Parts: sequence; structure tokens; C-alpha cells
Amino acid sequence: MKYRPERDLAFFKAFAQGTLPDHLGIEILEVGEGRLLARFEVRRELMAPNGFLHAGSLVSLADTAAGYACIAHLPEGASGFTTVELKTNFLGTAREGFVECEATAEHLGGTTQLWDAVCRRAGEDKPIALFRCTQLILRPR
Repeated sequence: MKYRPERDLAFFKAFAQGTLPDHLGIEILEVGEGRLLARFEVRRELMAPNGFLHAGSLVSLADTAAGYACIAHLPEGASGFTTVELKTNFLGTAREGFVECEATAEHLGGTTQLWDAVCRRAGEDKPIALFRCTQLILRPR
């Protein structure tokens, strides 16, 4: 599957309006062949009561990055996708600044796609979360 260039930054900004990614403040920074880069700013609403970034916030960022990347690479005739499996390993946290997430394609098939995503504090190399998901490509009935 090839990247669909009409699924650009403006497309995803409009696509997200009024949804959970919009509410979480997720921004799409780059989208292209086999990859997508997203971020959010760490703020109180994304934290757990213990003062660390909530695991669900990171999963939402990674799932959004992988999901939007899938949308940017849907095969001809597909009507959408649904996530059928996801897994995250947490290696660290963030308490301020921005967290970036880069999703990269591992498999772009006509029936399924597999995406890996790595979350990092902006400007740092060390991952704070590793995410993998499988998406089932949906077709009209």
C-alpha cells in the first residue's frame, strides 16, 4: 500500500475536530510514506493522580498515531479500519513538556496493517513507551 498524499496535515486536523484526539491535544506533525509523527503537550489532565503521565494518555497518543497512519495508507476500495490488537510496554514517563510518537509501518497488507509506535519525550532519544497494533482493513459490504 502506498501513502495517500491527500491525507495530509490539514486532513487530519479537520478529521480530529471534536473527538478524543482533539480533546487530548494530539497534533499531527508529519505524515508520509510508511510513517506518521504526532505529539501532545503534557498537562495536568493527562496525568494520573500519582503525578506521572497516565498510561492511557500514552496509549491514546500511540493508538492515534498508528490509526491515522493506517488511514493515510488505506488500500483502494477500503472503507476504513478497526484495531483488532494492541500492546504497549512502558519504559518511562514524562511530567512536563511534549511527548512525541512516531508510528512506522511494519506490514501494509490488503487485509491487515501492522504498525509500531515509539513514544519519547520531545528532544530525547530514550523511548518511554513501545506500542504495536494490528488493524483490520474494512471494506464496504
